[in-house]
Amino acid sequence: MRPARVILAAFALFAGGCQSAPVARPAAPAAPAGGAVSAADPRAAEAGLAILAQGGSATDAAIAVMLALTVVEPQSSGIGGGGFLVHATPDGAVHTIDGRETAPAAAGPDWFLTPDGAPRPYAEVVGTGLSVGVPGNIALAAEAHRRSGRLPWRALFAPAIALARDGFVMNRRLHASLSDAGTRSNSTAAGRALYRDARGAPVAVGARVRNPALARTLERLSRQGPAEFYRGATAAGIVATVRAATPGERSMTASDLATYRAARRAPVCGTYRAYRICGMGPPSSGGIAVVQILGQLERFDLRGLGVRNPVTWHLFTESQRLAYADRELYVADSDFVAVPVAGLIAPDYLARRAALIAPDRRMPQAPAGQPAGAVTSVRAGHAAPEHGTSHFAVVDAGGTMVSYTSTIEAAFGSGLVTNGFFLNNELTDFSFAPERDGVPVANRVEGGKRPRSSMAPMVIYDPAGEPFMVIGAAGGPTIPVQTARAIIGVIDFQLPAREALGLPFLMTSGDTLLVEQGTWLAELVPALQRLGHSRTVVRDVGLKANALVRSSEGWVAASDPRLDQALATTP
Repeated sequence: MRPARVILAAFALFAGGCQSAPVARPAAPAAPAGGAVSAADPRAAEAGLAILAQGGSATDAAIAVMLALTVVEPQSSGIGGGGFLVHATPDGAVHTIDGRETAPAAAGPDWFLTPDGAPRPYAEVVGTGLSVGVPGNIALAAEAHRRSGRLPWRALFAPAIALARDGFVMNRRLHASLSDAGTRSNSTAAGRALYRDARGAPVAVGARVRNPALARTLERLSRQGPAEFYRGATAAGIVATVRAATPGERSMTASDLATYRAARRAPVCGTYRAYRICGMGPPSSGGIAVVQILGQLERFDLRGLGVRNPVTWHLFTESQRLAYADRELYVADSDFVAVPVAGLIAPDYLARRAALIAPDRRMPQAPAGQPAGAVTSVRAGHAAPEHGTSHFAVVDAGGTMVSYTSTIEAAFGSGLVTNGFFLNNELTDFSFAPERDGVPVANRVEGGKRPRSSMAPMVIYDPAGEPFMVIGAAGGPTIPVQTARAIIGVIDFQLPAREALGLPFLMTSGDTLLVEQGTWLAELVPALQRLGHSRTVVRDVGLKANALVRSSEGWVAASDPRLDQALATTP
């Protein structure tokens, strides 16, 4: 499992701009009858709602949200990155699309190694072309639109083009990201020109920001179609930018973009308290982890224990530990590694894993298990956690659910800018060391391979088989934990969506338990320590989750309340 200091670093980096002080919530845009959208920025949600109001499908609206986030949330996601989409219809059909970035064909296990064979420091790689994967979001959008789009492709771009051309108002969250001492937003002249004033300071909160280069790019893509991104002027700009920033001879090529394809994958589905829960499979570890965490907890009466019982959260952290041990060892790109997905989520396997959890004490160790189909000739590896991620959820009037998580990995990705958007640094999600003890690491770099992700876009059907919930989160390795915690909040504790997303956070990493500061859960730390969680760190955390939940009055859109202050556009 990833060392505690890495998860602590993830919290520290992701927390920027996401304070928990209560403030007035931004006004939610009105939803068309029967439809709903939840996104990390209200302007992106408005883009999706506008598409629904025009008769667009949930897929159409989700694509419009992704494009709008490229403009208003450049630190987190966009067309320079990739994502995963889960599409679920009222009759129970679920399909998923993998738009994860790929390593250039020239990449190999030594991609992140020094000449003497040692892994390079993360800081020496992240701002270079070595970190940039072939972006997948446009290919994902095109495949999704082909399958279930209703409006013309060009119509989906209109809200984002208007935001980039006419401008949007700087909010506190983006300003905080720009102000961070380690930000890569100002590592290039193009980045500085977009978001900094003549003195080099970040554009002030409340000021209008325009991005004419991005407006032109989006207009070009809307007219010429997705092929323009992978074989046209946009592709040429991506390759030139990456090559110029890549040390050595090997780099991304025009062929890498021209041959990229979004992949249709089998969904990962399980049950929890008779609810059917489906998500993304490899190269994402998120869907498997969520299903495992919940499946291992099913034998415990969490509702009877109660939401403020320390035993409830002790059980939750123990289940996390087991799921993450399996994640580190077994999950990677299934096109390159045999991932025992069916074995990892099989009810009998989860029952055996759950039997390791004791209500009255912490497990001394939480090793990976031996699921059916497991290949033991691989090793666990470590990768840097991602922070630049955004989740959005859409339901249309017909009840079709779309859960879409998009990322550029770190805040502002690699810092490299082309055509008005930031390029990802997703390749740093690979393990830098290709082997351990002479045995290959499952998540090592290989040409054309997709790095493992924590993203966990999920959809849920109620016990009657009706669409019930759409959920996902941002925050690197915290994503499956945030998502599972909110699902428990809604199903076990019957909390409204917003309260479930706002539950206090805790997560284990190695021997350390991280607990969110300033919450009622922090007051339970002594009780958790008596259960064996002796190494406990209490601190602020930055969380960002979005969900839709069906109530008796229709679909309710909710976001993590910790986002409220960060989204304010007045100083």
